[in-house]
Amino acid sequence: MFNFKVHANDKKSKARLGKITTYHGIIDTPSFVAVGTQGTVKGLAPQDLKETGVQILFGNTYHLHLRPGEDLVKEFGGLGKFMSWYGPTITDSGGFQVFSLGRGKTLIRTRNNAEDFSLVQHVVPQGSAPLVKIAEEGVVFRSHIDGSLHTFTPEKSIEIQKKLGADIVLAFDECAPHPSSFGYTKQAMERTHRWALRSLGVSQGKQYYPWKQALYGIVQGGVYKDLRKESARFISSLPFNGIAIGGVSVGESKKEMRNVLDWVMPLLPDNKPIHLLGIGEIDDIFDAIEKGVDTFDCVIPTRFGRYGIVFVHPPQGNLKNRFRIDINKTKFSKDKGPLSKDCVCYTCKTFTRAYIHHLFRAGELLAYRLASYHNMFFINNLVKKIRGAILEEGFEEIKEKWMK
Repeated sequence: MFNFKVHANDKKSKARLGKITTYHGIIDTPSFVAVGTQGTVKGLAPQDLKETGVQILFGNTYHLHLRPGEDLVKEFGGLGKFMSWYGPTITDSGGFQVFSLGRGKTLIRTRNNAEDFSLVQHVVPQGSAPLVKIAEEGVVFRSHIDGSLHTFTPEKSIEIQKKLGADIVLAFDECAPHPSSFGYTKQAMERTHRWALRSLGVSQGKQYYPWKQALYGIVQGGVYKDLRKESARFISSLPFNGIAIGGVSVGESKKEMRNVLDWVMPLLPDNKPIHLLGIGEIDDIFDAIEKGVDTFDCVIPTRFGRYGIVFVHPPQGNLKNRFRIDINKTKFSKDKGPLSKDCVCYTCKTFTRAYIHHLFRAGELLAYRLASYHNMFFINNLVKKIRGAILEEGFEEIKEKWMK
């Protein structure tokens, strides 16, 4: 059922127009993937997501495993049915959350060549939920919710994702934090490669749904050119259905992130969809699509929305203000205009800046929904316009309009 086909290529860049076919629907690419960490995109109902142009949702394996649990989700027919979303879904491996939530601010590895859990010790600030042990077999960690012990291995991660029932699942990986030494990043990358092989092996086992889930491998390697190229070649050599690029947007600079794409993208297969994990800034979206990325995910639309940070079109929106305004500011208290002059979303067609400013200042819950709705529509509508531009050989023109 899973299929990917490229329908048009931009002549002046690597941007491309395609379609990913899944059991639960077709995804026109390039596409923004909305993040529904715990089976919900914060502040927005599934109907809101459809209205704002969302095509596919990203569920979080770590959080859904801790609650409500993959077995319960399976009883309800999979993640989509459980949350009343009837489009395609994707789940991550849980690796990023296991490592990032466990590390806190401090991590001390007592030994780099550990082959079993007993040889590695992690130290984190008092009061945090520490990642306990990591080794070749997998990771033992404590829940950030109640401190209970859990184990993730490549096999366990894939099994959880199978029960969650996503159309696309990701191989279990180790995401080295930024900054990390070359030696540690290399070790994490090589472990990710071995875990990729194990993820592939278990992915061929028992299926719980009438569809076979597509499996993506993950490219790692930090900000090191040699490691990134090595990882891109290795993951590309394996029979994954698609490829994800991990370990970006974890604290490195925009230049470093763009370097990673420059190193990796030429080495990835043209006939497989490429997903970039964790980007959602406007300039990053243009740059990723220009380099050939097909899908990308980020929490930015709803996270910004909850704080009253809303996207605005050019010319008010530009690189200097990063295409956004803070609707909390007093200067908007009497503004009769929409959040963004050229936006046609429900929020902008119905409410004024002054009213939404009032909602935020009064702490009304509607504020979060309206701002998040607008931001989600803004991003998806922009990507839709980019798709149209690629089809009409106008990608360079739309990028220049936004990035000038």
